[in-house]
Amino acid sequence: MESVAHSIGLSAVMIWTLLKVLIVFGFVMGVASLWTWVERRGSAMLQDRIGPNRALLFGRWQLLGLPQLVADGIKFFFKEDQVPPHVTSRLYWIAPMLAFVPALIGFAIIPFGRSFTYQGALYHLSILEPGNGMGMLYPLAIGAVAVYGILVAAWSSNNKWSILGGMRASAQMISYEISLGLAVLAIFMKAGGYDPGEIITEQAGVLWGFLPNWFIFRQPLGFLVFFTCMFAEGNRLPFDFAEGEAEIIGFHTEYGSMKFALLALSEYGHMITASALIATMYFGGWAVPFLPVAPVLLTILFFLIKLLFFMWVFVWVRWTLPRFRYDQLMFLGWKVLLPISMVNLIGNAWWMTRGGH
Repeated sequence: MESVAHSIGLSAVMIWTLLKVLIVFGFVMGVASLWTWVERRGSAMLQDRIGPNRALLFGRWQLLGLPQLVADGIKFFFKEDQVPPHVTSRLYWIAPMLAFVPALIGFAIIPFGRSFTYQGALYHLSILEPGNGMGMLYPLAIGAVAVYGILVAAWSSNNKWSILGGMRASAQMISYEISLGLAVLAIFMKAGGYDPGEIITEQAGVLWGFLPNWFIFRQPLGFLVFFTCMFAEGNRLPFDFAEGEAEIIGFHTEYGSMKFALLALSEYGHMITASALIATMYFGGWAVPFLPVAPVLLTILFFLIKLLFFMWVFVWVRWTLPRFRYDQLMFLGWKVLLPISMVNLIGNAWWMTRGGH
């Protein structure tokens, strides 16, 4: 009987784990695909253009350009997949997965709503459970691995323009990871750990009697550094030196068909994870401001609102600001953001030794 009960329990854990994997992967892939349409519609709105309007559903309905999303998917799927003869074959095929998989699994640790361990209603929809010793280090580590996908795609292409784009991107991501890490360390110090539940709990309550107790108000310098670094880490404008169309074409010059689609979707996957990290670490995550105990569905709704808002900010900034020069990129990373992040970390440590919170 004990062996049967153990087998049933193990099967239930495996089914629940598989369900969480499907939810996380399905959510990220679905939102990433949808956001390619939002990017087009958003850029059209910001630039006073029409936007996607050619693809029609059943030849009749435009639906704000949504059929274009389906048309693009069909086009990429059936497009001829040519492999240039000068590429390094094995690495050339592996590179899109090296870029795409980290974009999916980095989101896995982010809690969608109120935890089962706190309120008994909903468990974290993540692959890794709370208290596993990794917490918020997991998405940051996975994000750092993403540079390998870009670098391998560029190097295996044996194209000088692709290699230039890959080298730019790798130098950029490594440079900004230092400032990013220092900004996150200040959050960990305040929360007393790096579990997402601890970070969200630390932001509960009210600040100064009228503001939510979010880290955006308690660590504005850290937020400025973290927010800027997330644009650089995701290769989004004004930091899109990996694929500057007007300059070097990009690291994916030699890619087409579904391999190109995976490289493109990986950018949106990283955008989703970046938005979720911003919402969790600086805007209270799933917590509802001024409402200590909120219904589970309401916490999920608030998290989605925060997530989609910051994803829209990524689109908004891309189609508003011009690209920096590369020397400006490095100057900002090493001589502006790095000193600010160090001052923020040391200042917070000093404040905590003085009894501050």
